[in-house]
Amino acid sequence: MNKTININLGGFFFHIDEVAYQTLKRYLASISKSLSDDPQGKDEIIADIEARISELLSEKITDARQVVNESDIENIIVIMGQPEDYAENEENYSNSEYNFKKNSTTGKKLFRDGDDKFLGGVAAGIAHYVNIDTIWVRLTLLALFFGGGFGFIIYIILWILLPEAKTTAEKLQMEGEPVNIDNIEKKIREEFNNVSENVSEFASKASEKIKDSAQDLSEKMNATFSGKGSKNNGLQDFIDTIARIFLVFFKVIGKIIGVFFIFLGATVILSLLIGGFSIGSLEWFNINGEFLTYPPFFYEATIPKWILTILMFFLVGIPFLILLVLGLRILSSNVKKFTKATSLTLLGIWIIALLGIIFTGIEHGVTHAKEGRNVITETINLTQKDTLFIAMKNNNNLYYEHNLKRSSNKHKVEVNNIEKTYSNYVHVDVKKSATNEAYFIVEKESRGKNINLANKNAKRIEYNYSKEGNRILFNTFFLSDIKNIWKDEQINITVFVPENNYVFFDNSAKNFLYDVDNTENILDRKMANHYFIMTESVLKCTDCVENDIQ
Repeated sequence: MNKTININLGGFFFHIDEVAYQTLKRYLASISKSLSDDPQGKDEIIADIEARISELLSEKITDARQVVNESDIENIIVIMGQPEDYAENEENYSNSEYNFKKNSTTGKKLFRDGDDKFLGGVAAGIAHYVNIDTIWVRLTLLALFFGGGFGFIIYIILWILLPEAKTTAEKLQMEGEPVNIDNIEKKIREEFNNVSENVSEFASKASEKIKDSAQDLSEKMNATFSGKGSKNNGLQDFIDTIARIFLVFFKVIGKIIGVFFIFLGATVILSLLIGGFSIGSLEWFNINGEFLTYPPFFYEATIPKWILTILMFFLVGIPFLILLVLGLRILSSNVKKFTKATSLTLLGIWIIALLGIIFTGIEHGVTHAKEGRNVITETINLTQKDTLFIAMKNNNNLYYEHNLKRSSNKHKVEVNNIEKTYSNYVHVDVKKSATNEAYFIVEKESRGKNINLANKNAKRIEYNYSKEGNRILFNTFFLSDIKNIWKDEQINITVFVPENNYVFFDNSAKNFLYDVDNTENILDRKMANHYFIMTESVLKCTDCVENDIQ
């Protein structure tokens, strides 16, 4: 049977048994001896330490009649730290009850931060260690999680391996602060002030609730004694129940929206990271699934491409980063909002990125302002009633496709170690010649800042063909400078044939014929492998049967 003692610790009364009291007394005396001889400073630190111990004991003691035992005091000592943690010099302190090695560590150590944790405090601990905002560590782990689950695995491993910073000395070491009297006193005072604020806030809320409850009770009693309200109590309860159901429903909807924000923000940011790092190797995709090196406005831009890539990342990424943080805050109140400095920094970066992209977009629009052409005319040696054979060929070494056809898609190819644009946007038409001569026109189209530059761009388009007697072999493709990849370039070929001359379209030309007029209104691709004669206005098929042209 132990004797109990009533003590006043930090302004709170406790029942403590004699053994625990002696242990606590020796502990406080040991701390007092290890401090400086400054009575005022010592008293302040001891007062703060007693207040902290009082707060920790209040958490353990749930009943006013409960007695503090020796085990409770020993647990408090573990949390608060040993007396040698409070020493200012290198002298060892020895005591029959406390015989420990002196802790003189001042370097930063990696712990889990239990005071600022979302799950286990791993991200907050790493943030303290590398001295950055916790949100960036959490975003990195989240990105790794969506990148294959590695973030979750790393988090679990660190959660298991890293100890939590519980004592004051450990918290100081986690933050890279020297373990000395000033820092311990400062840390204890900060924690005590936080606890005091929380207690005051809790007491205020509790007082408001008690006041509201008393008011509600008074109103109900008045309604009961006055004979009023008895008929409305059922209706009021029903309305209150419906309101609570709607409140729960909207809370669930809010959580779903938070999850959606997190998923959307993390997905976009991860995609931007992958796209930014792979822009020169994996390449970007256009809407038709073809590989392209850069977005349209990157070409002929004054700003270097690598800077434009960074600007695009910030322009798109920052709003989705904010969306991601908003989602995290919806799901957990532990996630803090950006500081004012961080918010202003992100806003400034986003505005700079926006201005850079706007400038580049305007510049891109200017380079497409005018349309230019370059026309080549070639005669064809064709006698009266002779047949003109039209065929087309591709260079499979540059670009191979099983079923080659006219397309506005562009492809990047290398010709003699020079990067070029490859395109199959070639149109072939046949019309009646206004003279007795057969000829064809190759029209190259491009765009530029003005007519002269547009015409020069069109002239630089590389397009080849060959003719031999009454046979013409057109290329199915053309090459251009890589910087002109988005300048709406194309080739228009028009073959003019005199009346009563014949034309035969080879099967290789069927996907490049474009709106060729004929008396039977045969579709362009159906005109291949057939003979046509030029009438007074348009072509007429001479060997078509109904099944061939339907």
